[in-house]
Amino acid sequence: MSPPFDPFERLPRALHPLDQPPSGPGWNHAELADLLPLDVPLRLAAVLVALVQRPAGPRVLLTRRTEALRLHAGQVSFPGGRIEASDTDPVAAALREAQEEVGLASSHSSPLGYLDPFVTITGFHVYPVVATVGDDYQPVVDPSEVAEAFEVPLGFLLDPANVHELEVDWQGRRRRLLEYRYEGHRIWGATAAMLVNFRQRLEQAA
Repeated sequence: MSPPFDPFERLPRALHPLDQPPSGPGWNHAELADLLPLDVPLRLAAVLVALVQRPAGPRVLLTRRTEALRLHAGQVSFPGGRIEASDTDPVAAALREAQEEVGLASSHSSPLGYLDPFVTITGFHVYPVVATVGDDYQPVVDPSEVAEAFEVPLGFLLDPANVHELEVDWQGRRRRLLEYRYEGHRIWGATAAMLVNFRQRLEQAA
């Protein structure tokens, strides 16, 4: 499925530059402010939004977490995790986590820039790093963290008709959740929200 515009032509204008990680609270901070701890700083994390250049068109690499994990068990997510002291920046953290989780060597990916930062109800401040990945890449998952890796056509994810808005009661308030459904996979929560942020930044870069 092709997107309604050329996302790669717009990417240089849509992304925050690699040498300037976006500052400030996550774009959704106000929506979750009543759920976040007041006296504990958010933990810094980074994820890799990998655009795999397949012959039929670019696809986004996603994972389904194992059920044994303490946080986000069984959920669909981007490769990624906590930023460690040894990581020079969020890009280094995202690339390290992608190699550990799905065998994506840094030599196979070309980071392009950042989406807007995002905060989660589990107390993370997440930097989404967008990168292109060559067609010769084949996932090799770490079974201790990842149950499976799969790809979704970028065009599908950039089509507003494929994302659905849900309302749920959580901690005394009606809250909004976003969700995609693709070939039996439920892509929701933080991952869906970051994908919508990706589409919106591309649209604004027109």
